[in-house]
Amino acid sequence: MQIRETFAANLKKYRKAKGLSQEELAHQADLDRTYISSLERCVYAASIDVVGRIADVLEIKPSDLLRERKE
Repeated sequence: MQIRETFAANLKKYRKAKGLSQEELAHQADLDRTYISSLERCVYAASIDVVGRIADVLEIKPSDLLRERKE
């Protein structure tokens, strides 16, 4: 799995686990909802700053968003 796909899958997993919609996450991270959607669909690659902002909102470490899951 490529890093962008790993990030997208983890972003969606942690967002849903936190009970946030894409719009709520975007608002709290000061991002656009369409940008969150694009990240989850692997359309865009997130900058390290965006990874940090999203992780802060989700109350996880930035590395959690990049860690490949063993399934």
